[in-house]
Amino acid sequence: MFHRIRRRAKEPSERQFAELYARLQGQVPPGFGVPAPEPQSAESAAVVDDFLPPELRVPSHDQVEGKMMPWKQPLVLDGEMAACAQCGAYRDWLILSTRGEIWLRCRAGHQQQETRIDTAWYNRHSGPADATHATFEDCLRHLGH
Repeated sequence: MFHRIRRRAKEPSERQFAELYARLQGQVPPGFGVPAPEPQSAESAAVVDDFLPPELRVPSHDQVEGKMMPWKQPLVLDGEMAACAQCGAYRDWLILSTRGEIWLRCRAGHQQQETRIDTAWYNRHSGPADATHATFEDCLRHLGH
């Protein structure tokens, strides 16, 4: 109770705010709050080069057929360990994301669609791309499969 009374006594009143506002009224710099003028023409605007140099640019999503990442440890989805339907492998996967679908590829080269994973899951778990490849086989070679 006493803390509230002391706190109120220290807080500025409305009268003090009004006095401060009246004192500062004439001190606003000229042009403050006025929008900046538009450029006169397109020719007068400076042309800015792209931010990244060409060797650091990556293709956009519409230019890439798909993405893949290695997944060395066992893949547990909905409490079950994912296993290859043909050979029974349960680790050392390549996870492929293409056209909104997710595919698992085991070390033996068997592929199966995985419906328990979506593209959002893939994007959350994949790191930045370290390379781009022209063909699927080049990417497999790059990832050691």
